[in-house]
Amino acid sequence: MAVNIGVLAIQGDVREHKNHLAQVGANPVEVRTLEDLSQVQGLIIPGGESTTIAMLMAEEGLIDQIQRRVWDEQFPVYGTCAGLILLSKDVIGSSPARLGLMDIVANRNAYGRQLASFETSLRIPALGDGPDFPAVFIRAPQIVRYGPEVIPLATFEGQVVMAEQGSLLTSAFHPEMSGDVRIHGYFVDKVRKILQV
Repeated sequence: MAVNIGVLAIQGDVREHKNHLAQVGANPVEVRTLEDLSQVQGLIIPGGESTTIAMLMAEEGLIDQIQRRVWDEQFPVYGTCAGLILLSKDVIGSSPARLGLMDIVANRNAYGRQLASFETSLRIPALGDGPDFPAVFIRAPQIVRYGPEVIPLATFEGQVVMAEQGSLLTSAFHPEMSGDVRIHGYFVDKVRKILQV
């Protein structure tokens, strides 16, 4: 059974996320409204400008509804880059209204002015025994602290850059910008396990 996975279609690489989801057997759905959100079993929040994304989400009522679904039904959400910031319970520096669902503290522009963007290979054991993952960082955040229920999945230079907690998944980098679909597959598998399909 193909699961409907939403991609928040406000900013970011919406098309690329949809392409990756389709490659791993999911049905990608663009999410802009509460009606769109009601049609999906999981959600990806792409990168972009976190303040703008949060403002537009709040205007549509999406922040409240995503929070309710995570609390009530373990709704799976994967936040990349700005999505990581929006999922964080706390953010170093100025930060917008956010979902605040994951017990992490994010440093908002950790890889900002010094290294505006770069690529590296990351060992991600949760993806199995395959090659390292080609990770693209663009003015990316870092996870600087995390609570006991958070599981680090990948690090770069000693800092956590990918983690999960229950139905939530985050990465500081952009997996949709590589040709590697394993992280999208990992997220879709997480959705299937929660739905038990």
